Amino acid sequence: MLEYLLLVVVGFIAGVINTIAGGGSLLTLPMLIFLGLPSNIANGTNRIAILIQNIFSTAGFKSKGVSAYPFSLYIGISALLGSLIGAKIAVDIKGETFNKILAIVMVLVVVLMVLKPKKSLEEIQERLTGKYFWLSIIAFFFIGIYGGFIQAGTGLFILLALSTINNFSLVKSNSAKVVVAFIYTIGAVIVFALNDKISWHHGLILAIGNSSGAWFASRWSVDKGDNLVKIFLAVMVIFMAIKLWFFS
Repeated sequence: MLEYLLLVVVGFIAGVINTIAGGGSLLTLPMLIFLGLPSNIANGTNRIAILIQNIFSTAGFKSKGVSAYPFSLYIGISALLGSLIGAKIAVDIKGETFNKILAIVMVLVVVLMVLKPKKSLEEIQERLTGKYFWLSIIAFFFIGIYGGFIQAGTGLFILLALSTINNFSLVKSNSAKVVVAFIYTIGAVIVFALNDKISWHHGLILAIGNSSGAWFASRWSVDKGDNLVKIFLAVMVIFMAIKLWFFS
């Protein structure tokens, strides 16, 4: 029961972080590993929570009238194709190698989170057609590969792509992000499930926390508590990265 309570609480925090910015899997992946799951099974198990979380966050954004449909559908399909490749790589990779890659990614993503300057996009026109459309399709294919492989920090890369290529506001970027993540996670879950790399009871319990956090966060401003999240993630993730790198 203590283990399940931990899954729900950490899942809730991760759901909030995933919806507001991205990087919640930097909490849930190490936690699943520390609970005893092999790293590649932890990676697959985490996808169940992500999948269900994004149903709730999508519904939350829609209830507030924020949507990037049908553009989010197009880039989501591109990411889905990439995720099938990334998930296959993740299934086959050795656990020790995965832990070291995860440690590096954790540090890089946190540095990106902390150093990325805030920028107002409210008065910039969105770019959804022509070369910008195809740039997005290509970018999200590679984001899908990364998302299928690790997942941790994918939301940050999605926000980065939507804000720089398409000039989306942060709120709209988040509404598109959760749809994209839902679509490509379907592909990743199928690959992990077919290779028996999912602990379903851990994943479903974690999903209770993730989805609750996602519903809550999707109905609030994306700017709430950003600095606190950055500090919390930076301290905890550096600790987890050291643990994974030196003691995996």
